[in-house]
Amino acid sequence: MATNYKDIPKNYPLCMHTDCPKAETCLHQLAFRQHAKLSTYLKLINPAQCTQQTNCPHYADYKPVIFAKGFTNFQKQMFPGQYDKFMSRLILHFGRNAYYLRRRGDILLPPDEQELIKATLKRSGITTQMEFDEYIEGINWK
Repeated sequence: MATNYKDIPKNYPLCMHTDCPKAETCLHQLAFRQHAKLSTYLKLINPAQCTQQTNCPHYADYKPVIFAKGFTNFQKQMFPGQYDKFMSRLILHFGRNAYYLRRRGDILLPPDEQELIKATLKRSGITTQMEFDEYIEGINWK
């Protein structure tokens, strides 16, 4: 995989175990290879905490995922009481500013956050299928 060095987030944790069985597909190892060539200082995952086995808790798959961008259209499809419940629950989870950044699409929603938002819709009494404003493919650097 050709990881673009400029796309690696600042202070992304790196793994130095090149002999790990998942090294060829782990973002932490692939990012390490780029940073090792270009950086003086590295932020490493504690080598003693990496299992170097297929069940490593720090493994981050390099395959692109589908991010959702924004959900401003949800409010138009809900009753005011439903939207109040939905918004309140997400503000409790993300915080006020982070909620609005996600709602507007300023912060992309990885698959796990999309599922959380869909579950919150159900908990708020929404039974219709709703789509996010936009979908974008990218690397999940979480």
